[in-house]
Amino acid sequence: MVRECYIPYLHLEMHFLKCANESSRSIRAQVDRVKVEFELEVKISNSLAHDAMAIFLALQSPEVEVIGLTTIYGNVYTTLATRNALHLLEIAGRTDIPVAEGSHVTITKGTKLRIADFVHGTDGLGNQNFPPPKGKPIELSAADFLIQQASCYPGKVTVVALGPLTNIALAIQSDPHFVKNIQQIVVLGGAFAVNGNVNPAAEANIFGDPDAADVVFTSGADVLAVGINVTHQVFFTDADRDKLAESNGKYAQYLCKILDVYYSYHHVAYSTKGVYLHDPTALLAAVTPSLITFTEGVVRVQTTGITRGLTLFYNKQKRFGEVTEWSDKPSVKVAVTVDAPAVINLVMERLTNS
Repeated sequence: MVRECYIPYLHLEMHFLKCANESSRSIRAQVDRVKVEFELEVKISNSLAHDAMAIFLALQSPEVEVIGLTTIYGNVYTTLATRNALHLLEIAGRTDIPVAEGSHVTITKGTKLRIADFVHGTDGLGNQNFPPPKGKPIELSAADFLIQQASCYPGKVTVVALGPLTNIALAIQSDPHFVKNIQQIVVLGGAFAVNGNVNPAAEANIFGDPDAADVVFTSGADVLAVGINVTHQVFFTDADRDKLAESNGKYAQYLCKILDVYYSYHHVAYSTKGVYLHDPTALLAAVTPSLITFTEGVVRVQTTGITRGLTLFYNKQKRFGEVTEWSDKPSVKVAVTVDAPAVINLVMERLTNS
């Protein structure tokens, strides 16, 4: 439950917000009690099918407490992402968790958004056309909600950003203390040394608002980027889906209903019999950091031209003589490998036992 802070300022693309209370279990030996926020795009910026899996997985993870969802455009527009987030919380019986609606435009006020509704269906949830949720979003915007929570619990909130980074960038620009107050920002985004999934250069979440992504990566916050170079290592097969369907888990049964469009997209786009678990992998990287390995360096984002959305990594092994746009920029963490079998096992265990 989110506690009142009475701070005028205070961020699920989709983002999820996770906040640990005094009785919460540590998720790392060296870190005492964390609050994690997921940005619902549902991705959750948009509440989409794979975002739904990540949200349910978070709700089934005893290591953390989800304290809020924020929404952003991506696979659907922001308004529909908010509706889907509220719907998923009703399905989960967790209407106590607040939903804050995010930006409807990019950080540069761009209104020509890339809405990839062919990935999860026009409703973002497998074209199931569920009835409208009863709940409503809170009055605070996603950016203000992020600022508020980071201010209430300095050093204890982790944002898991599953969509374009507009809301987080707005929080960074609005509050000079946000970068220091937030514990970590786990970004599902980027294609490091591999092709993108929007075009050969760009991954979808970064492509959605590359200017915002560059703000986040160069902000000085503790950022962990989990790109498709890693999430494509985690493959959920048709056989895995069949196991979900055979279980009695509430979340497992719901997900099996909404995943048809996502599976069909992968069959056509990648010629695969299964799907990549992008969002659940990013979520579990926040919950159980030992599942991944990472390198550190500067990340910049190309914001124009045919490589718009390209994530570029500088490992700082060479010192350049000239002062450039790369000079004196802070390092971030970039995931390199993941224990894919362990991720699949955790997903199956927690969803089938829901």
